[in-house]
This record gives sequence, structure tokens and C-alpha cells, in this order.
Amino acid sequence: MKFERRAKPAVEVNLTPLIDVVFLLLIFFMVSTSFTKQSEITLALPTASGESREIIPDLIELVVTREGSYRVNGLPLSGTRVSTIKDALYQLSKGDTTLPLAIVADANASHQSVVSAMDAAGQLGFSRLSIATLNPQSEEN
Repeated sequence: MKFERRAKPAVEVNLTPLIDVVFLLLIFFMVSTSFTKQSEITLALPTASGESREIIPDLIELVVTREGSYRVNGLPLSGTRVSTIKDALYQLSKGDTTLPLAIVADANASHQSVVSAMDAAGQLGFSRLSIATLNPQSEEN
């Protein structure tokens, strides 16, 4: 038996076919692509100012303080349960869930307090609901 080491053939990488394929793809994209100039779309964006608020008649305002307590139209609520909030909203609205309801939360209020207020409004079925945040320095006591 003869065990001789044979030299392995050198590995060659031929890049010519790869260059041809890339060149053909480049030609295809250049021929098939069309560029058009489009004018920009103008949008009328809304503006807001935090200096003055319009008084909306029959607006029910539910304020969530940073401590997690609630005030409905300026009157403090005795509890923080969803049922307490629901009862207060129902009494003020007299069952009319088409009245606008604004949930105004302090920026430092806990998320659970705001979720409880939204849950109470949802269970009653208020259809005109808005949620706003008060900056801590502009909160009225």
C-alpha cells in the first residue's frame, strides 16, 4: 500500500460570473425604475394653547389629583373605588351619558387612578369623553 500525500488543488474563486450578475441587475433596475417629482402635501395641523379653556355648558369634569383622589366638578369624592366614581358621575349626569365628560389628571397621578376613572366612565357608557393632563405647576387647588 502506498500512502502518499497528494497536494490539494488550490481553491479558486472566480468572481467574473458574480460581477456579470450584479451588472445585469444594475442595468435592470436602471431601466425599470422611473423617478417622478411629487409636490409636497400640505396639512392643516391643529393648534392648541394652554392659557385659556372654554367653558362648555353641562361639562362634567373629573379631576384626578397627584395623590390619587378624585374631584367631580370641584367636589371631592370620599372614596377611590370605581363604584364611588360611577355613583358620583351618574348623580351629576342624571343618567344622561351624552353629556361631555373630561377626565383631567395631574401629570404625576398614578396610572391606576386614571384607569379607574376611565373604567367608571366606560361602565356608564359616556360617549363624549376627553382625557387631559394638567402640569403640576398649573393645577388649581
